[in-house]
Amino acid sequence: MSVPFNRLVAKIDLDCIAANYAVLREVAPEPAPVIKADAYGHGLLPVARVLMRAGARTLCVGSVEEACALRAACPHRIVPLLGPLDAADAAAVAEHDLTPYVYREDQLALLAEAAEKADRDVRLALKFDTGMSRLGFRAPDAPRLAAWLREHPRLRLELVASHLATADEPENAAYVQRQRGEFEAICAALRVAGLAFGRTLGNSAGLLAFPELRYELQRPGIALYGANPFGSTPLAALGARLRPAMSVRSVVVQVHPVRAGESVSYGCAFTAAHDMRVAIVAAGYADCYSRALTGKAEMVIRGRRARVLGRVCMQLTAVDVSDIPEARDGDDAWLLGGDGGHPVTPEEVAGWWGTITYEVFCLFGLNRREYVGGGQEGK
Repeated sequence: MSVPFNRLVAKIDLDCIAANYAVLREVAPEPAPVIKADAYGHGLLPVARVLMRAGARTLCVGSVEEACALRAACPHRIVPLLGPLDAADAAAVAEHDLTPYVYREDQLALLAEAAEKADRDVRLALKFDTGMSRLGFRAPDAPRLAAWLREHPRLRLELVASHLATADEPENAAYVQRQRGEFEAICAALRVAGLAFGRTLGNSAGLLAFPELRYELQRPGIALYGANPFGSTPLAALGARLRPAMSVRSVVVQVHPVRAGESVSYGCAFTAAHDMRVAIVAAGYADCYSRALTGKAEMVIRGRRARVLGRVCMQLTAVDVSDIPEARDGDDAWLLGGDGGHPVTPEEVAGWWGTITYEVFCLFGLNRREYVGGGQEGK
């Protein structure tokens, strides 16, 4: 659901997403794009289509409902990472030939019942917890799960999965290797029990930095959308070729002078030390431009940076255009990206906001979107 009644537009360059996928394919045999949460705010169906044209043959989404929405456009394997949460989800898995994550025994029972009712085999992926303490079976469960699957031949194991907790933190590489050891022991136990399957462990950072973790299938997420999972770390070069696909713009609704000693916005949090020129931009926290950006962020107007002044309001934000004398009412104001040589990067916005690029994309993507590249243009 988009944010209604505002002037923000998230521009999505699908060619950037295709190019980022090509970068990942240079080092990984079969990247399975993670397009959950409406493709991290970039749009489920447009992103899925461009990735399939780029060669993706497995797509990972969030919920079963999201997988069903994708099925009509995707003839390939779809993996809902939340798995079936009730009988209706399990029935949809069978109906739409999905390959869900399974991390609770009751999910196996739901899928077995759905397979019988639909009179068809159901594919699945077993999810194991190797160090996230989030979702998943544990290593001691492996023999029991293998026995259960042997007794229910309509359930076909396709993948065994886990998730890395620290792959984007070079200083915590030892924890990655600890998870690797746990994961490989689980897979060995399942194979000794007679099961055959593909393995998937690596996320964006894992795919780029740990060749030994690529296995048969990899699950890149944030890298697809052009954010470097290694940011300013010593491994930043590994993601240096990734290109942000999202830029976000609004409009300047008024430009006016502020005299020395006058204050800007609520609470008089900013007082001008000298005469200034201020632009008011139609963007605020109701548009997913967080109040946490108050006094920290910058926008791009006419190719130059303009610093946020005072508090971000519900639908308005003031910026300093004293050094942009040509700024006028009606100009584009770029909250992310922008023209000129100094676009606002996702990493900058995340830093100002006190969050991560994932949240920046997901929230900005709730605004209206327009698409360029990828063989299609328009909204």
